[in-house]
Amino acid sequence: MIAERTGKDAKTHKGVHAQFARLTRNEPRLGLELRQFLAQAYDIKSIADYGLGPDTDVPLDRAGAAIDTAEQFVDRVTELLT
Repeated sequence: MIAERTGKDAKTHKGVHAQFARLTRNEPRLGLELRQFLAQAYDIKSIADYGLGPDTDVPLDRAGAAIDTAEQFVDRVTELLT
């Protein structure tokens, strides 16, 4: 969506989050939950990739919910681009 609408690529995760938030700020078809999803999914990825210790596991139900939301996210963004 960022490349399609701006002609540019974001260079960092923070840049992706900021650009996506800016581009979808007034997009009612996306909804708040899906607009916030990228940042939340990145937190889960960071825990899974870099977390250490017993309290840094991603619970199975949280991972499953993230996968379900990711599917909705991809479907909705695809709709917005077509």
